[in-house]
This record gives sequence, structure tokens and C-alpha cells, in this order.
Amino acid sequence: MSCRKHGSEFSSCVCDALVNIHKAQEKVERNEDNCRNSCYTDLLNPRGKHHRHPHDTVPFMLQNKDGKYFYATGGIGRDDCFQTVFFRVESIDEDNCCATLSMLRPDSDIDFDDCCVDPTSLCDVDELEKTRYCIEVDLTCFCAVQCLEPEIVGEVGHHHHHGHHRHK
Repeated sequence: MSCRKHGSEFSSCVCDALVNIHKAQEKVERNEDNCRNSCYTDLLNPRGKHHRHPHDTVPFMLQNKDGKYFYATGGIGRDDCFQTVFFRVESIDEDNCCATLSMLRPDSDIDFDDCCVDPTSLCDVDELEKTRYCIEVDLTCFCAVQCLEPEIVGEVGHHHHHGHHRHK
């Protein structure tokens, strides 16, 4: 995969994937049947209809051209400050390939090795909590998107946190 610059006549695979994720989430929010769209297939499996709360979030992680995970910090200046590599697409501007992403708070700390996320620390994450912290991103800056199981996401305020998620 290559990272494209603005103005390219070819679309970005990351942008295309997030457009599909957003469409799948919108179908659930509108309660449409057959929400069938990996970042393109069974994103929000109809199995969710049989649960008390259907899944409405496709969590994902982004990587830059160097293979480093993109991360953001939510709750700066508050007691619940945290860092995350997990996101939900809230809106997307397909023409400019820009998106508003909400941050999903992990239930365990994410470790950093010098400047970057230690990928082994991601294996300790069992649950993600929706938050109202958002970030605006240019999707052409990323070269990989990894979708995760929707079942690991809970509602805002769903999880109880033990300590702060701080940069180590």
C-alpha cells in the first residue's frame, strides 16, 4: 500500500474503509436490516440484533506509513485523562478524506516504548468504552486500518477505571 497525497485521482484505501465503517454504523443507528458490509464484510453482524443492545460501533486502529500506531489523548486537564489507539468514526468528508473520530478508552494502560505504542500492550485490552472526546484527522496520512470486533465496545461511562492512563 502506498500513501497518497491530496489531489490524487485514486482514492485512499483507509478513507474507503472508514466510509464503509461509517455507513455500517449509520445503518444500525437507523435500525436497518442486513447490515452486512473485515473493514468491508460483516462489520456489524446481524447477531447484534439478538443482544439486548445491538452493536453500533466498529472499533479500529490506524497505522502510518512507518507501521506506527496512531494515538490520541482524551480528557486532558481532567482526572480521567487517557491515551488510546482505538477509534470510532463519527463523520467523514469523502471529498477531502477527512474524518471526525471519537476516542475509545481502553480498560488497561497502553505502554509506550520511547515515542511509540508498544503493540504487545494492546493484547491486554479486553474492553473499550465510548467517550465524547473527538479528534479531526486527514485519512490520507494513514496507510493501514485494522478493524476490531464490535463486541468489545461498551457505552459511555460503562467501564470503571482503576487509575489513570498516562504516558509511561
